[in-house]
Amino acid sequence: MLDIDALTLQQGLSDQKISLIDVREPGEFAGGHIQGATLLPLSQFDPNSPKLQGDKDIVLYCQSGNRSRQAAQKLLAAGVPEVMHLKGGITGWKQAGYPVEVHKNAPISIFRQVQIVAGSLVFIGTVLGHFVNPGFLILSGFVGAGLVFAGITNTCAMGMLLAKLPYNQVK
Repeated sequence: MLDIDALTLQQGLSDQKISLIDVREPGEFAGGHIQGATLLPLSQFDPNSPKLQGDKDIVLYCQSGNRSRQAAQKLLAAGVPEVMHLKGGITGWKQAGYPVEVHKNAPISIFRQVQIVAGSLVFIGTVLGHFVNPGFLILSGFVGAGLVFAGITNTCAMGMLLAKLPYNQVK
């Protein structure tokens, strides 16, 4: 697997030599994606998908790089000889100053949804723990431990669950 930077990707897209695959979920894709990208979410990723066939070089990207690395490993295991990966994901693309397409009815980002839900659960657990029963403080501790785990492993169970909600399933 080869890492490429945003400038190299931009040049390849201009030359139309690249098949650009976004492996994020539909809601994330609608919230902002690189023009010309094809959506193939990691949750439904099939290395034999017709979207991955052809003579163009395959470049995968996600938000930061974790999911696209997983998709690249699946492609390599399926016998695809060379797969490229956008270093830094769409975050790196934006930091390089390149534009993204945004659908007008896109849901708020999964990251913000996680912040809202986790913050609400911690707040509710703290209030209930203070006014109702101290046992409710376990809720706040559980959410805090989940956030620490998400930060260490770069995976977020709450984010994966939120991505499956109907309002995040943009067509």
